[in-house]
Amino acid sequence: MKSLLFALTVLTSAIVVTGSAHGRNVQLFISIAYALAATDIADRPTGAVKFFFATQKSPEVIKNLGSYLAAPRTGAAARSDQRACHEAFHWTLLNMEKRAQRVGANAVVNIASYYRKKEMASSSEFECHVGNVIATVWLKGDLVKIAD
Repeated sequence: MKSLLFALTVLTSAIVVTGSAHGRNVQLFISIAYALAATDIADRPTGAVKFFFATQKSPEVIKNLGSYLAAPRTGAAARSDQRACHEAFHWTLLNMEKRAQRVGANAVVNIASYYRKKEMASSSEFECHVGNVIATVWLKGDLVKIAD
């Protein structure tokens, strides 16, 4: 009887651990304009670099300085999925801004979501993935020097 009880306890524990360890990956499409309007995000781009999503018209490109993929991760615990995505979006743009400044670019054009090498180009939405503790927004774009 004790061995049966022990076996059931072990089995139950294994099921509970397996269930809670199962990864969550919620895919969301969030409005770029709405995310940019979120003013309560601490880490956000400074505005030194301009961003143009998908087919948005930009000023004349003077010099292309290469492509860049930004995919930092942001904590999602104790946040709503939307809040976590807004923070991840701003953190990713900040990452792009810093890279652009390092190479002498003043804009990033043709920005598209690029989750797991699958491109989603949109001038109105970005793709965000939220797990149990991490939110990820992967963006790729061309670092360029544009006319002022």
